[in-house]
Amino acid sequence: MEIILLERIPRLGQMGDVVKVKDGFARNFLLPQGKALRANEANKKKFEAQRAELEARNLERRKEAEAVAEKLDGQTFIVIRSAAETGQLYGSVSPRDIVEVLEENGFKISRNQVDLNQPIKTIGLVNVAIALHPEVIVTVTLNVARSADEAERQARGETLDSAEAIYGEDVHESARPEDFFDPEAEYETAEESEESPAEAAEGEEKA
Repeated sequence: MEIILLERIPRLGQMGDVVKVKDGFARNFLLPQGKALRANEANKKKFEAQRAELEARNLERRKEAEAVAEKLDGQTFIVIRSAAETGQLYGSVSPRDIVEVLEENGFKISRNQVDLNQPIKTIGLVNVAIALHPEVIVTVTLNVARSADEAERQARGETLDSAEAIYGEDVHESARPEDFFDPEAEYETAEESEESPAEAAEGEEKA
């Protein structure tokens, strides 16, 4: 399907461009979202008549987005989640979660502005692109951790996706047999520790 873009679309074109896209992409996303019009003669004339107004509106939205971008770009947000010792989350961090985290910190965006191909499923530092405007894209960092303390450690560059990292020591080394038994000590064998019936009786008589 041929469409007229009403705003810049990454990898497609700029406002006013006539491009060909898959029918499903046009019907399910571009047309319902008001990002494009079908490229027929009536719509081409309509676009040309409204071009100046559309460009002015786009410029205004871009300036608003740039003002937000100055405050948001490069920011780091802590997200606390339960996770296994391997770092695997008991759940995930989705675009909806990211929207909520940013809103809690004073930034209002929508889910379709979050460029996240798949939910975040492990702890760590994750860079996420936020499209404040088709021409204004910023990057924020999500510090996904099990606690505020772990978030601070991750921010310092530590990797906390193992039991050793969590507890601050090599848990396997701390469980060595020699830590619990003295290799120089002499131990009675099972046979040596057994008393014969006669010895047991003699011991009872003495008692």
